[in-house]
Amino acid sequence: MDPLHVTAEGLDALREDELLACVVRRQEAALGILYDRYGRLVYAVALRITGDRQTAEEVVQDAFQNVWQAAGSFQPGAGSVSAWLLGIARHRAIDAIRSKRERARARELELDDTLLPNAALDVDQEVAQHLLRDAVRTALATLPPNQRQAIELAYYGGLTRVEIAENLGEPVGTIKTRLRLGLLKLRDLLRSVQE
Repeated sequence: MDPLHVTAEGLDALREDELLACVVRRQEAALGILYDRYGRLVYAVALRITGDRQTAEEVVQDAFQNVWQAAGSFQPGAGSVSAWLLGIARHRAIDAIRSKRERARARELELDDTLLPNAALDVDQEVAQHLLRDAVRTALATLPPNQRQAIELAYYGGLTRVEIAENLGEPVGTIKTRLRLGLLKLRDLLRSVQE
C-alpha cells in the first residue's frame, strides 16, 4: 500500500514506519492510529518511571506531541518507530521527575526565604536554623553523585526505594545501600554542626 495516497480508512493497515511518514505529511489520523497502537504502552512506561498517574498522562501527551513535531527526525536505521516512541516517553518521564524534584527544591528554598521570624524564637535560634539548613545543603553537595541522587529522589522527590530503583534502572538493594551510605555520611558530616 502506498502511504502517500492512502485514505483515512486505509491508515489502520499501514506499518508503523508508513504511519510515521503520514505524520510527517501532517495527517492527524495517522498520529491517532499510532496513539491507538502504542498509547497504553507509552502510559505504562511513563507510569512505571514516574509512579504518578497524572504525571504519566502528561508524559503520554508530551510524547505524542513530540512525535507530531519531530516525526521527520526519525531515522529508520536506528530502530523501530515503537522503540523510538518509547525512548521519547522514557526521556519525557525522566524529565518530569527531574522537574518535580526541582519544583520541590524551589518550594523548599521559597519557604526558607519567606520564613517569618517567630516571636517565640530568639535571634540565636533563627541563625542556628539557617546555619543548619546551609550545612545540610553543603553536606549533600559533598556526597558521591549516586548517593546524593538517591537521597534527593527519596526526600525531595518523595519516591520509595522501589520507585527510585525503577527510575534509575538499578536493583533495589543497590538503592538501599546508596541511601544508607549517603545518610551515614550526612550524619558524620553534620555531627560537627550539632556540637
